Amino acid sequence: MKCPYCENEDSKVIDSRHTEDGKAIRRRRECEACGRRFTTYEKVEEMILMVVKKDGSRQAFDRNKLMNGIIRACEKRPVSVDEIERIVNDIERGLNNMMEKEVQSSFIGELVMERLRDLDEVAYVRFASVYRQFTDINTFVQEVERLLTSKREQ
Repeated sequence: MKCPYCENEDSKVIDSRHTEDGKAIRRRRECEACGRRFTTYEKVEEMILMVVKKDGSRQAFDRNKLMNGIIRACEKRPVSVDEIERIVNDIERGLNNMMEKEVQSSFIGELVMERLRDLDEVAYVRFASVYRQFTDINTFVQEVERLLTSKREQ
């Protein structure tokens, strides 16, 4: 590690500690040439996940956007914030574990619908109505029938 004072490339680690959130390691170093001390941080390099929208445009994955969509679907429903956070965490972890640089927005939408179907049927239908862009009552009824059919098969 290059010394910020004299730019010597040799330094030794004096002390290492985890940061409070556990996502980085704080290291105190001492320059072998000038003897001055400085601090460095080591953390995992995160890959930026790009979401490919229906129109082909791309934007960085936004956890807050996912969270807000699920919160809207669960509004006035008996779904706790902890349950919503668990869904968002699971989806985000799953996407990161795929090790892909890009993912289709439709794939994320299907993951959300799968989780909401098991959690709260009304929230599921609300999310589906926006996600699948229901244009009339018939589309809405078809989705409810699909939900009822899958529930009977379980």
